[in-house]
Amino acid sequence: MTDTGLPASGPHGLKEPLLPPRLVARLERLQLGTRRRLAGGLTGDHRSPRHGSSLDFSDYREYNPGDDLRRIDQHAFARLDKLLLKLFEAEDDITVRILIDTSASMQGEKLHRAKQLAAAIGFVSLTRRDIVTIHTFPAKGPSPRLLGRSAIGQLFSLLERLEARGETPFSTAVNALLNQTGPPGITIVLSDLLTIEWEQGVRQLPARRGDLAVVQILDRTDIHPDMLGDLELVDAESGARVEVSLSAKVVEDYATMATAWIDEVANRVRSTGGGYVRVFTDENLEDVLLAAGRAEGVLR
Repeated sequence: MTDTGLPASGPHGLKEPLLPPRLVARLERLQLGTRRRLAGGLTGDHRSPRHGSSLDFSDYREYNPGDDLRRIDQHAFARLDKLLLKLFEAEDDITVRILIDTSASMQGEKLHRAKQLAAAIGFVSLTRRDIVTIHTFPAKGPSPRLLGRSAIGQLFSLLERLEARGETPFSTAVNALLNQTGPPGITIVLSDLLTIEWEQGVRQLPARRGDLAVVQILDRTDIHPDMLGDLELVDAESGARVEVSLSAKVVEDYATMATAWIDEVANRVRSTGGGYVRVFTDENLEDVLLAAGRAEGVLR
């Protein structure tokens, strides 16, 4: 069993691991996929157009099938009878920027699922010596630069403290991200995208010339409401109230339009060269990560 040293709590304060230990063990064997040739050093397992210079030894990790055999430390094998790979710190590493929607529409299971996905992606990245930064919208303060397995506990603690409140300033968050310095990397968006700004943000993000993956997190009721009759609906973010009369036909028409909209989101993301994964809160986390994630190139 892999000990991550991570805090544990559920979406409603229940004590449970953010990531099940069995899933953590499987994540050890994965890495982030990249569609483009990103600028990076020899530390990671990504494709790179150039090799890093001024390399300093950093750490070891166990050999996994598919790793470069030339990086096995023969002296460590002779002493310990274990296949260990040397890890090096290069001048330029891949930066994984995880952008999490923490607006009020993400309350409950949506934000919990976003935390789990961010934890899984961050865990894989840190294990593979990538740099990880967490960004939220609305912004919750500066994001620390996380690097290496020793930063996994800090990553999980940071995620555990996130709360859902306020509106969805997606474009503002994207602009702030684009204004940051540094080489192209991987930007991963975790959001329900229930904002009129979704298209503008998705269109802007590839401007960094790095990889983009959008994970749209939805509740089944976002697509097919489970309510009928005369109701007063309250906007979770603005507090605006509107009276509606929901018949079975109205709900059916809404479901048709909502399905067409999320298909449009997927097509828009893919038209930019990015990866898209749709996740419902009631889906099995492991299936999402290992099946849908791999299919879209987010993990491999």
